[in-house]
Amino acid sequence: MDPRDDDIEFDFFDDEPPTTEAQSPSRVRLPRRVGGGSGMRGSGAPPHNLTPVLRLLALLAIIVAALVFFGLLIQSCASTSKHDTYKSYMDDVSVIAHSSEEDGTAVANALITPGVKSAGLSSTLRGIAEQERQNVTAAQHLDAPGPLREENQNMIEALQLRVSGVQGLADTFAANPTSKATGEAALLAAQADRLLASDVVWDDLFAEPSRVELKRQDVSGVAVPDSNFVTNRDLTTERSMALLLTRLKGATTGGTPTGIHGTNIVDVKVLPGGQTLSQTDENTITATTDLAFVVTIADSGDSQEVGIKVTLTIQKPQGAIVKTKTVDLINPGQNKSVTFTDLGQVPFAQKTTVNVDVAAVPGEHNTDNNKASYPVIFSLG
Repeated sequence: MDPRDDDIEFDFFDDEPPTTEAQSPSRVRLPRRVGGGSGMRGSGAPPHNLTPVLRLLALLAIIVAALVFFGLLIQSCASTSKHDTYKSYMDDVSVIAHSSEEDGTAVANALITPGVKSAGLSSTLRGIAEQERQNVTAAQHLDAPGPLREENQNMIEALQLRVSGVQGLADTFAANPTSKATGEAALLAAQADRLLASDVVWDDLFAEPSRVELKRQDVSGVAVPDSNFVTNRDLTTERSMALLLTRLKGATTGGTPTGIHGTNIVDVKVLPGGQTLSQTDENTITATTDLAFVVTIADSGDSQEVGIKVTLTIQKPQGAIVKTKTVDLINPGQNKSVTFTDLGQVPFAQKTTVNVDVAAVPGEHNTDNNKASYPVIFSLG
């Protein structure tokens, strides 16, 4: 064989291009370009491997929003529940407070009842004390919110003072029904002081601390009830008790009241101006929408008087305007006033009279100063 043939055969195989079957079955990846420039993908599309991260962040945002929403909802429900708890408690306290105030009014009415005897007064007071014990029991069974438990206990103590004071009055009247000794009056005043103290305990140790606590708890729209057992302090003084004993002694013996009894009219004033009416001169009165008359009377005797009726009459053609008020109690030398309001339509531009009549008290002999007439003309101003 010619050597050139070998060379030609060798060159033939070396120069032959590779066939498709000779290529590697694996696909070669070109490195991904980083940064700007024209690549295989658009520059605005996010990298493929960041998509799961974005989805996770979105999910976390939704979870956080849901947690915030439910947190606010739970907080709102808790706030509403706290408000309802305090309001329910104060509503229950209000019932007790009102009942106790009614008992205080009953005590005052018992002490000023005309013609009452010691035995009857003692019995009435015992009944009131028993009613007040029921208020104590009701207060003890209240489910006070935790921060107000101390205040609730103070309220119970105020009610217990009221029971003690009323029961003490009843026992004292029952023990010496006809006594008028100074010592007994002092003892009665001491029992009445418990009633005054109960109002102080209620105000200072229950009501005010409760208001402070409600504010601290950020609870609004819940009222703390007041409860005043003594509305007329004239009834609780030692002097008033001594005069009461004298009055009881006269009622017990069943005879004519001893001592000097009587009242008289001091003056009559017109509100809102304060004009004092004259019985001799004609009085021109400007009839405003808040027109009122204030009648002041005095106890001109040396005895305590109770339940005194005062009547004011304004004459007019269509029928007189008649109003009546009561002075619950007045002591010797004392002045008391009653105010007449809601007078209705008074007669205008014509002469008329305003009459005042103070009812006579038992044992009063001179009643000339119990009546007075005042010539008036009402104007529109």
